[in-house]
Amino acid sequence: MGATFLTAEWRWLAMLNYRIDPSVLRPLAPAGTELDSWHGETMVSVVGFRFLNTRLLGLPIPFHRNFDEVNLRFYVRREVAGKVRRGVVFVREVVPRFAIATVARWTYNEPYLACPMRSEQGPGGARYAWRHDKRWHTLAVEVTGEPQPLVAGSEAEFITEHYWGYTRQRDGGTVEYEVRHPPWRVWSAQSARLECDVRGLYGQPFEEALTAEPCSAFLAEGSAIEVLSARRI
Repeated sequence: MGATFLTAEWRWLAMLNYRIDPSVLRPLAPAGTELDSWHGETMVSVVGFRFLNTRLLGLPIPFHRNFDEVNLRFYVRREVAGKVRRGVVFVREVVPRFAIATVARWTYNEPYLACPMRSEQGPGGARYAWRHDKRWHTLAVEVTGEPQPLVAGSEAEFITEHYWGYTRQRDGGTVEYEVRHPPWRVWSAQSARLECDVRGLYGQPFEEALTAEPCSAFLAEGSAIEVLSARRI
């Protein structure tokens, strides 16, 4: 594809997954992609995780190497030369650094929002919180035992094994980028909760899905990752 744009570690990925009417997502799917599904179910995920040891074009950025992110994403696919590329599209990405959000919005039209954030991670789970519109919002999972390898064909494999990103551009075009990382081990969550103003953060069309109980929740160990340079499709 291209040169390495970003390297980092993604750790303690808390993933809450919800079924959603595909009509909510179709208008948001970038040109050249189609919605992906698992056993006929269209899904969105709210994901909180730690960005660690971040380098941009090989260079560490002072005060911007380690931070939290919480995003809302959905799943798409694109066929290239007879092979399917399974990817994600972000509806909203929350980070604590204004500079990160600004660069991502202007460079790739990624839907970033800068908010104060805090988090806790440990053997029992992970919790991410962010302050928006004068209130704190929370994403949390609790787990027990040891993480397990992904099972082929499982929902956890579907959620975690998407290695492409797609972003709609201001002119209606689409950029595509590849994300490289090994398969992650995951815990199935014993409990999970999302406490947030869904309408205020993500819009009214997502309210019904995200105020219901998640259909599944996982905590992934994570790993080192590599994001390649984006290109238009």
